[in-house]
Amino acid sequence: MTKLNIPDLRGKLTPERALSDLTWLRVGGPADYLFQPADLDDLCLFMRRLPQGIEVFPMGVGSNLIVRDGGLRAVVIRLGRGFNSIEVDGDQITVGAAALDAHVARKAADAGLDLTFLRTIPGSIGGALRMNAGCYGSYTADYFVSAEAVTRAGEVVTLTADDLNFRYRQSDLSPGSVLVSARFAPPKGVPEELHARMESQLAKRDETQPTKDRSAGSTFRNPAGFSSTGKADDVHDLKAWKVIDEAGMRGAIRGGAQMSPKHSNFLINTGAATANDLEALGEEVRKKVYASSGIRLEWEIKRIGEKLGDPVSQS
Repeated sequence: MTKLNIPDLRGKLTPERALSDLTWLRVGGPADYLFQPADLDDLCLFMRRLPQGIEVFPMGVGSNLIVRDGGLRAVVIRLGRGFNSIEVDGDQITVGAAALDAHVARKAADAGLDLTFLRTIPGSIGGALRMNAGCYGSYTADYFVSAEAVTRAGEVVTLTADDLNFRYRQSDLSPGSVLVSARFAPPKGVPEELHARMESQLAKRDETQPTKDRSAGSTFRNPAGFSSTGKADDVHDLKAWKVIDEAGMRGAIRGGAQMSPKHSNFLINTGAATANDLEALGEEVRKKVYASSGIRLEWEIKRIGEKLGDPVSQS
């Protein structure tokens, strides 16, 4: 591990920082360093002075992430309070990348702006941009205006939708760049009605998903290439949970990992799982689904770092 000595930083730089307690699944080894910048200027300074050979990995709240047991040979950058502002300007809203999706949805609703689809999505806005997060037929890209990011060279750049090239559960970002804010132009709505809709969505989520278990949300992308709409006429034929069920993998267990009996597209840590347990079970699910239906499930959970023990496929 390269020893870092970057003067004049105001944020916190921690060597050999365990990442397991920073992810929802509570697994994984340490990063070489974790940097928590104080604000935008601090982040730019850090990026400019960080030796070019060192990899950077931006990390949100770890809601869609498996850190492998061997840890991560990189500097993990985790944004905090200096990057969680939410500002409404007429019919647009600008938010920091560290702002939680649910908090943004509530603040937008207060202002009569409809970002209700974000209310049940775990994570922060930076992650929502990277994954083009969506549900109930709406996606982050639908309301996106622009974003700001800090490049690996420490420069602040403005990104358009063309730059990010949004796709189902994907977007493009230059390697090492860190998203710091985004601007959206949502449709208007009545605040009371928007809040009532979100309460209904929360109740439905708690009824159908294992919200009290350690999970990272949906494990695999829907083979159909779009999110559930939540409507009564929603078609389930090419939903990930449906093909997992048909392969007989609902409730499947490997070590401390399990495909949730409540929702078979949720991979959960029952209490003592390793990252290898979780990833290996996911790969077993992919193989069984392919054997059953000929469909190759794609991971929605991001997996990073080095493995310990027997490797499994990352494809």
